[in-house]
Amino acid sequence: MHVPDGFIDAPTSAVAGVVAAGAIAVSLRGARRELGGEQTAPLAGLVAAFIFAVQMLNFPVAAGTSGHLLGGALAAILVGPYTGVLCVSVVLLMQGILFADGGLTALGVNITDMAIVTTVVSYAVFRGLLAVLPRGRRSVTVASFVAALVSVPAAAVAFTLIYAIGGTTDVALGKVATAMIGVHVLIGIGEAVITALTVGAVIAVRPDLVHGARGLRQELKLRVHGELVDAPAAPAPAAARTSRRTLWITGLVTSLVLAGFVSFYASANPDGLEKVAHDHGIDRRTEEHASADSPLADYGVKDVSDARLSGGLAGVIGVGVTVVAGSAVFWAVRRRRTQDVSPTGTEI
Repeated sequence: MHVPDGFIDAPTSAVAGVVAAGAIAVSLRGARRELGGEQTAPLAGLVAAFIFAVQMLNFPVAAGTSGHLLGGALAAILVGPYTGVLCVSVVLLMQGILFADGGLTALGVNITDMAIVTTVVSYAVFRGLLAVLPRGRRSVTVASFVAALVSVPAAAVAFTLIYAIGGTTDVALGKVATAMIGVHVLIGIGEAVITALTVGAVIAVRPDLVHGARGLRQELKLRVHGELVDAPAAPAPAAARTSRRTLWITGLVTSLVLAGFVSFYASANPDGLEKVAHDHGIDRRTEEHASADSPLADYGVKDVSDARLSGGLAGVIGVGVTVVAGSAVFWAVRRRRTQDVSPTGTEI
């Protein structure tokens, strides 16, 4: 659903950019609370890299149409909604600058649609479902599935509204809405499956690292002088720390394999937005991407003639750059949080 340059006029794109910048500023502050542990920053960077990798795996959803993961729900549930917005934003920035995927003047539109809307909607649905479902890991997986499913058509609705305000072509809004929502409901099913499987896999090995699963276990209470108080948290055993490192390495290797090898077998059909835009003429004023001459444009390495090798190298480079950039951002956010906390443990 990457919006290219030319779909949305300049004033609307500028407003979307302001909205995106404001949301990122709020998310940077909110992520300080979510990035509490020592290893949460590299884990958040890994989530961004994994989303980048899986977004390369377009899957067929209808005749001549494909879809791919948006990632807002997955990021919000794994690392928290504020950090989730930053994860998807880092991915979109890397894709726009390095791979000419998603317009640079439309970056604010893409962040608003694919990072903010999907994260906010999915996490609201997720928390609402957990409030009524039985407390347990299975409920987290079920809630993840539904939240991800809802987030994709929600993003389609958001794009339709943005197009209604600042679309550069004269296409009936009803046609755009019907086509966008219809195909993205189908794409949402794929998003839901990927999200639920990933969240379920992480919960199976390290439920303590899943932000959305926090609070599912009953906290231990001690009676002191007749009053119940929280028991001190036990230090994490060495095995748990090793498991976290192993999880990170496994996730990175998986991302590299998906982007570097499996992506070659992804569907070549246009995604939902591309298909709707072509069928209804929304793309008549599409502008050439400012990074069209990038050595990695269109997810291939320039001057590498073998398509499989070119795409695989581009995917591996993309995963590497994203995990480094994402981890750097989250380390900086966490370091700022540490500096803002007084010696007594309260924020200054």
